[in-house]
Amino acid sequence: MLKVENVTKYYGNLKAVDNLSFEVKEGEIFGLLGVNGAGKTTTFRMMVGLLDKTEGTILLNDKPIDYTVTDQIGFLTEERSLLTKLTVKEQVIYYGILKGMDEKTILEKLDYWLKRFHIEEYKNRKIKELSKGNQQKIQFITAIINDPKLLILDEPFTGLDPLNVEQFMEVIRELKEKKTMIIFSSHRMEHVELFCEKLVILVKGKSVLSGSLKEIKKAYRKKNIHIKGDINIDTLQEVDGVLSVQQTTEETIVKIKSDDYIEKVFDVVKKGKNITEFRVEDPTLNEIFLDKVGVIYEE
Repeated sequence: MLKVENVTKYYGNLKAVDNLSFEVKEGEIFGLLGVNGAGKTTTFRMMVGLLDKTEGTILLNDKPIDYTVTDQIGFLTEERSLLTKLTVKEQVIYYGILKGMDEKTILEKLDYWLKRFHIEEYKNRKIKELSKGNQQKIQFITAIINDPKLLILDEPFTGLDPLNVEQFMEVIRELKEKKTMIIFSSHRMEHVELFCEKLVILVKGKSVLSGSLKEIKKAYRKKNIHIKGDINIDTLQEVDGVLSVQQTTEETIVKIKSDDYIEKVFDVVKKGKNITEFRVEDPTLNEIFLDKVGVIYEE
């Protein structure tokens, strides 16, 4: 288990991380979310021992994270961290040796992953000769080459087309099945919803929302009603509890304050014509994220 407890980090007078606490269990994918400058990168760097904490503790399987345990961690950074003048083979050997691996094992694993990502022909090519998407594949390989117990993925799908995103997702699911602890960060909330059982949203270094995705959606009272048919939009907008009404080419989406107002909306909808659908859904994680971040910044 990874345990982050009451962690605070100052840069001079700037508090980058503010009393942050969470846990990640084996085989769990945890979302650490926030806008740029929210404190995610600082938190990641403290987790891998690149930055010292000002206060608090970070434990991996009950041990403080230092150079005795960092070989058990994989980290895919948001920014490119590849040495572009090296070949793919040289780059992966370099990172593998830093993780305490022997060269024979590194090369065996490298061949497996190059084949898995359909880029065997790039083994002896220089990093700078690869496309951004293929560089991202190599960066991902360097993060998992040591079979980490803790894997940190910061914007892992950068530069990837949908087909390659699906390949990465497949590997991430496999690592989860192998009981790897995974921390996932992305600005694409639909990706977070696909993976993360639990999450924390950071604003200015402080947790403003945390818990299981299911519980967060349940506690967030706003709902979306999807309607197909001919209805009076102006009348819907005047209904008590309606926050907004949006029309698309296929349906009308009514956002309401809570499920207390479903019946009032239905009373209007049933007077319409050719109504074929009236469906109530929880809001997306993207909506919740924007709402929580927006509220904080308005204060």
